[in-house]
Amino acid sequence: MHELPQQLANGLILGALYGLVAIGYTMVYGIVQLINFAHGEIFMVGGFGALTAYLALPGGTTLWLAIPLMLLAGILVSTLVAVAAERFAYRPLRGAPRLAPLITAIGLSIVLQQLVFSFYPNAKKARVFPRIPGDPLQILGTTIQRSDLFLIAAAPICMLILGWFVTRTRSGRAMQATSQDPDTAKLMGIDTDRIIVMAFAIGAAFAAVAAVAYGLRTGQVDFRMGFILGLKAFTAAVLGGIGNIYGAMVGGIVLGLAEGLATAYIQHLPGMHLFGGGAWKDVWAFVLLIVVLLVRPQGLLGERVADRA
Repeated sequence: MHELPQQLANGLILGALYGLVAIGYTMVYGIVQLINFAHGEIFMVGGFGALTAYLALPGGTTLWLAIPLMLLAGILVSTLVAVAAERFAYRPLRGAPRLAPLITAIGLSIVLQQLVFSFYPNAKKARVFPRIPGDPLQILGTTIQRSDLFLIAAAPICMLILGWFVTRTRSGRAMQATSQDPDTAKLMGIDTDRIIVMAFAIGAAFAAVAAVAYGLRTGQVDFRMGFILGLKAFTAAVLGGIGNIYGAMVGGIVLGLAEGLATAYIQHLPGMHLFGGGAWKDVWAFVLLIVVLLVRPQGLLGERVADRA
């Protein structure tokens, strides 16, 4: 039990990462009811965009000065890719059966992976990403890596900004109206195409912030890094309640905590020594999803998606 505070801290940090990416899934689904399985690769290209900006900086540039520039580059790349995907891949299929955009999203995910693998220099192996130097910090009996400080600060700031935007601005209210009934919103003068693009762009920006946090945390970026993390983020979105932006973050944190605790403690239960450790953390994440959906199909905080059948 003396490891419990550390495992809780690890779970919260990992969950915040999942939550930032999950917001992109839940915003897009909440407005156009599309599961954008290419969102994991939007996260991935944001990481490579940030790395490109870092490598382009003059030698001797401090990391604290580089991080804002890396963030801007990552957000720019992720947003451009997401907006282009919406315009050229998803918008032409908006009136098609739901299976068509789903298959398109999976295909786009593979295409983005292969483009980075084939054309980004030395992307066939993981590229080294800068990490914040210094010894770990001791906070409330837990060890926090300095590179995790960025994520600890970024996640709540992003959620506060998004909450303010959705509830306090005209565009945010238009986004809520479009998610409820796009046809009526259009009749009321709302440019629903612009709102949909905005949802893709905001989700991509959050994914880019998560990608920078991931790179700082792990010290590398890889063309495959968006696949599993994207699935985990989608799991977090469903867990919290698809279409609910606060549910996405709550689902991410619950998922991160479940992974951390299961990895540390499951193997110590009687007869469960084969089912613990890092190799089983993905399994327990999806077991948690199945259990929650059996008990509460709408997710922890409930879906916020209008029935358009």
